Amino acid sequence: MRRLGIVTDTEHQAVEYARAQVLVMLEERTGPFADADRWASWRWNPVWSPPRLPQREEAGPETVAASR
Repeated sequence: MRRLGIVTDTEHQAVEYARAQVLVMLEERTGPFADADRWASWRWNPVWSPPRLPQREEAGPETVAASR
């Protein structure tokens, strides 16, 4: 992405810095990873209904014309 000019060197450095911070937090089990053992034991409650995505409306001729 950097060679294509989509990501600048500054942006790349910021991502690398954030990556290093996350790896340290993972290793030390700090930050959002402090309760990793508790999260690892989490299970879906079988009485909950499964999540569903909203139904997509079918595109009629008026919808297609309006999007042009």
